[in-house]
Amino acid sequence: MEFDYYVQLIKGRMGERRFIHSVNVSDAAVALAERYGADKEKARLAGILHDSCKEIPKDEMLQIISDGGIILDATEKASSKLWHAIAGSVYAKQTLNIDDDDIINAIRYHTTGRADMSLLEKIIFTADFISDERDYNDVEIMREKAFNDLEDAMLFGLSFTISNLADKRLPIHRDAIDCYNDILDKMTNLTKAKL
Repeated sequence: MEFDYYVQLIKGRMGERRFIHSVNVSDAAVALAERYGADKEKARLAGILHDSCKEIPKDEMLQIISDGGIILDATEKASSKLWHAIAGSVYAKQTLNIDDDDIINAIRYHTTGRADMSLLEKIIFTADFISDERDYNDVEIMREKAFNDLEDAMLFGLSFTISNLADKRLPIHRDAIDCYNDILDKMTNLTKAKL
């Protein structure tokens, strides 16, 4: 289907603020794809769809997840902010008939990350942090890192997320910790290899 079809589809599923964010994430994903040599059309599509289930009722999210055959773990059950990404991946696959696993995984893991992420997954994860409307402390540092070293940007974003959750005494999904450790390990091994 044409990209404009998906734009109009998600526009009807969310408020204006979330829609602007989705467009901005899509644009940032394309820019990162150009920078790192990823497929720009996949990045554009995953970016526009990443929050497709963010503003639907929670019981509807849970139904989509259940219909997708996914059983939430204890942390996911306790963290409803994670549901939209999981539901969004099922929605993209089952309702929109998107059969590209890389796009599906980029949607699913855009909030937590995970170990051994693909380039597209890393791009969507990072694009969500740097979209134009974002204005949190240090967003400009994150934007600069995103276009200099994708993994360094991800570590910066993950550090922010993990410490924020810990400060609030909220559960931290194992995928976020695994993602952090995986990137740190790869960066450390790369540094050692250069010595």
